[in-house]
Amino acid sequence: MLIINGKIFTMADNSGTQSETLKYENGYILVKDGKIAAVGHMDECPEDSEIIDAKGRFVLPGLVDAHTHVGMMEDSVGFEGDDVNEMTDPVTPHLRAIDAIYHADRSFVEARQWGVTTVLSGPGSANVICGQFAALKTFGRSVDEMVIKEPCALKVAFGENPKTVYHEKNHAPSTRMATAAILREQFYKAKEYMELWEEYNNDRENNDKPEFDMRLEALIPALKGDLIVKIHAHRADDILTAIRIAKEFNLKITIDHCTEGYLIADILKENNVRVILGPMLTDRSKIELRNQSLAAPGILAKAGIPVAIMTDHPCVPVQHLLLCAAIAVREGMPEEEALKAVTVNAARAAGIDDRVGSLEKGKDADIVIFNGHPFDYKSKVDMTIINGKIAYTHE
Repeated sequence: MLIINGKIFTMADNSGTQSETLKYENGYILVKDGKIAAVGHMDECPEDSEIIDAKGRFVLPGLVDAHTHVGMMEDSVGFEGDDVNEMTDPVTPHLRAIDAIYHADRSFVEARQWGVTTVLSGPGSANVICGQFAALKTFGRSVDEMVIKEPCALKVAFGENPKTVYHEKNHAPSTRMATAAILREQFYKAKEYMELWEEYNNDRENNDKPEFDMRLEALIPALKGDLIVKIHAHRADDILTAIRIAKEFNLKITIDHCTEGYLIADILKENNVRVILGPMLTDRSKIELRNQSLAAPGILAKAGIPVAIMTDHPCVPVQHLLLCAAIAVREGMPEEEALKAVTVNAARAAGIDDRVGSLEKGKDADIVIFNGHPFDYKSKVDMTIINGKIAYTHE
């Protein structure tokens, strides 16, 4: 497949500048075996491929939504299709999103129609430790075919949600203190459990074999820094608690939602925290959202913080990811940063930027062709390509 004559926003770093990404006013993309084989100017373009002429159109990498519940809260189904929150135990790190995602959910179709080719989907925020997120493409015959990385993150939650759920059950946590204490306790137990297994594996003759614990086992990759800890936190105090605990256990984190993060942007910057911001197009439905601001993405980006924008589908339907970014631009976010927020920054926050998020040689051929500028509300997606195959065309 050869895409020609497009105005290409690669979202790849431009070697000549740190602030801008590489663009081609009139460029091509060559696709072979589901991967990007080359990107460049039209005057360097080969000729021996199936051609898609993108003249007058804008070409971007497939959009990445770094925090959703797509397929876990099925469209228009109700309780039978709601598998987001296991509200029976505040500690459930062993739950896996792939065991709950319905691959044929209509929302995956709508995602493709609006250029979203990758989503992170996982459990909600009812528990202190909620379970494991998966990164997956929005096209495939099964969840197993759609997966890019599983698990791609361990979800934990602070603040109002776990506190409210378990207060109603007369069970800890009913305070922020208890939420933090439960999280610390589990990581301390997991650390001890990990050390016991290391001692046993190093000297099986002189050490007893530890008893297997599936919950603690699931925490070990996070302790080793091999798995991102995806932290649900809205209020500034909860964000600060999350940073404090991350330092204690040397965790690799993202702050998801981060509603009041713009109020402590300097602290986020000092701690090199990645932010996944949203959902943006909602009412202030609970106390933690009282300081919600559409200016937040721009404030954080201008402070030098790598920002991703997410929908938290179905809070905002996944097909409106680009609309969220466009509104962020209207409210002061630089256009370049807003495009990064739904492509390469989102992929980096998920630890999958080796596969998706930019148009570069060797990466998955996930490509979206728009009939106008992606931030123009009149623009539509002409074609969505996933793994080098056409997954949607506008009739």
